[in-house]
Amino acid sequence: MSVVASVFVGLAALLHVFIFVLESVRWREPATWQRFGVASQQDADTTASMAYNQGFYNLFLGVGAALGVVLYATGHESAGRTLVLFSTASMWLAATVLITTGRSYLRAALTQGTLPFIGFVLFLFV
Repeated sequence: MSVVASVFVGLAALLHVFIFVLESVRWREPATWQRFGVASQQDADTTASMAYNQGFYNLFLGVGAALGVVLYATGHESAGRTLVLFSTASMWLAATVLITTGRSYLRAALTQGTLPFIGFVLFLFV
């Protein structure tokens, strides 16, 4: 079961690193800001610093989850589990908050929150 749990947490980590790339590196590209529902290049430019900051939150959560899996796999089970549970819970709770901002964000919240939620639940039973 720990392998399956680690796979879900690893996928959640990769997803959050990908979100970092979109928000902090590629935000001003039309394909990126349109994906996030931003109406114009001007709006993307206006929100770029906010997206940049938000992207780093996603990066830090992804790195935390990945580091937790590595620690767990290398014999530091307590520290690894703690880091995995904290990181995936934060990811899932952020997705839950996203749902509260409007129904149009349901798909994004499910994308952002499903893998970490599954990883969190599985890691509870490892």
